[in-house]
Amino acid sequence: MKIPRPILNLIEYFERLPGIGPKTAQRLTFFLLNFPKEDLERFGESLVELKTKTRFCNICKNVTEDDTCIVCSDPTRNEKQIAVVSGPMDTIALDKAGFKGVYHVLHGIIDPLNNIGPEEIFIKELLERITKLDSNVSFEDMGDDKSGVEIILATNTSMEGESTAMYISKMIKERGFDAEKVIITRIARGLPVGGDIEYADDITLSRALEGRTEI
Repeated sequence: MKIPRPILNLIEYFERLPGIGPKTAQRLTFFLLNFPKEDLERFGESLVELKTKTRFCNICKNVTEDDTCIVCSDPTRNEKQIAVVSGPMDTIALDKAGFKGVYHVLHGIIDPLNNIGPEEIFIKELLERITKLDSNVSFEDMGDDKSGVEIILATNTSMEGESTAMYISKMIKERGFDAEKVIITRIARGLPVGGDIEYADDITLSRALEGRTEI
């Protein structure tokens, strides 16, 4: 049976989405075929607005409707504590976990196999941001704890995520930032809640032991 070209086109686009296989793409397409015309038009408008009415925050590069996102505009957030993440969804997860600092969204990780190098993600902008912050931080401004700018490398713990974190750390140090004013940290890794020790790999167990805390 010959499938009409408009249906095939939509199936092909659905298949390009992550986690969508041919069968799921077909189901979604035929499901939308039964939608009321007005709902489909609003759906199409929403897809267009995804590009036309969003932009990158001019500070952290997160997705926003305005020039500056609500996190960077919030005076209650700690602007000297920057979590570097690979994508916008990571900021949502960290916010749910209670993080009160600010973010820098790379929009990817270094992945040579997929031709993604440091130039393709927002590393240069991060270094420029740190430079600006570092120049504005003095020991008089830090208070009694003398805490400077903290860069929390919160990329995933995959091989590419680890490589990206190491590269960023190397670039920050090569810029010659004062180690007391610009502190580089990495998110802790260990056993998930409810995880069994006997099934954990050696690296996870090692990280869990290194990150242990007093109770």
